[in-house]
Amino acid sequence: MSGGVDSAVAAARAVEAGHDVVGVHLALSRMPGTLRTGSRGCCTIEDSRDAWRACDVLGIPYYVWDFSERFKEDVVQDFIDEYAAGRTPNPCMRCNERIKFAALLEKAIALGFDAVCTGHYAKVIEDADGNRELHRAADWAKDQSYVLGVLTHEQLKHSMFPLADTPSKAEVRAEAERRGLSVANKPDSHDICFIPDGDTTGWLAEKIEMTAGDIVDETGAKVGEHAGANAFTVGQRRGLKLGTPAADGKPRFVLEIRPKENKVVVGPQALLAIDEIRGIKVSWAGLPIAEVETGEEFDCYAQVRAHGDPVPATARMELDGDSSGQLVVRLADPLRGVAPGQTVVLYQGTRVLGQATIDAARSLQRAAL
Repeated sequence: MSGGVDSAVAAARAVEAGHDVVGVHLALSRMPGTLRTGSRGCCTIEDSRDAWRACDVLGIPYYVWDFSERFKEDVVQDFIDEYAAGRTPNPCMRCNERIKFAALLEKAIALGFDAVCTGHYAKVIEDADGNRELHRAADWAKDQSYVLGVLTHEQLKHSMFPLADTPSKAEVRAEAERRGLSVANKPDSHDICFIPDGDTTGWLAEKIEMTAGDIVDETGAKVGEHAGANAFTVGQRRGLKLGTPAADGKPRFVLEIRPKENKVVVGPQALLAIDEIRGIKVSWAGLPIAEVETGEEFDCYAQVRAHGDPVPATARMELDGDSSGQLVVRLADPLRGVAPGQTVVLYQGTRVLGQATIDAARSLQRAAL
């Protein structure tokens, strides 16, 4: 229970369905900034108290489980390491993968619980053989199946999402009001929970050694200088401070970050269009479809941001001898601003097939230069 309205209503519905429910709030950070009033994340003292109040209203036990050390290692340090390597990570994916549905679920099962129930907007459906599949929620505007794309077949067996069929967030708030839950009108948390003021660049500057280097255009010509390549992300437009204007007078965008050369590559917006994605650390949400095992190409939709639009694509696994390999995704409609380190999640209809961490993103137009 995060202390927000979604998890509170999810717990209430689980109680109403007849389950034996225990409320657990995760203490994920010991950094002072994340505990203060006004923090933009979800780890404040107030959140813990709000979760306790909700449990009190529902008449269920309440516990705080401290996963701060594991969170620091598996999520925060991973975030720092990825940026240091010139990639753009998604900490919410890592938190779901390594904390909420790994560390938390492992402890819950060890203590005799059957499942982890959360306020995520997503749906678990069983097929004809009783195998569980992950699907989009009824309210696509609030759908969070993207950030749950890292869940495995085994983890889905122990996952419950009571808000799956809720048509809108407004209905969840109205239900919380009817149930007497004080969080009914509490604002949603946003930004990265361990960066309380939302200044990712400033926060990273304290964690990663920044070294000045060159900003070059797509031909390799120097057009400016930067104070640290790690502070930039693919698709960024502002903050480049280029001394040399583009030939066409139009804005330039970050196309690539080369940490080994300490260079930032910029160019016109058109060159941000990506046609092919190669992904590593592939996992499947439920049993993989047959084409995955054979390496055959299959039709799907690809999504690269939590609230991004899915685009038609084809995908296939390039299998290695040890059954691991790369996921190759060809996009029917090019996507802009795709960066290594982001996550691509594949869908067929409403079903989440699986996900991969983007290792490389290819632009056919850039390749032709």
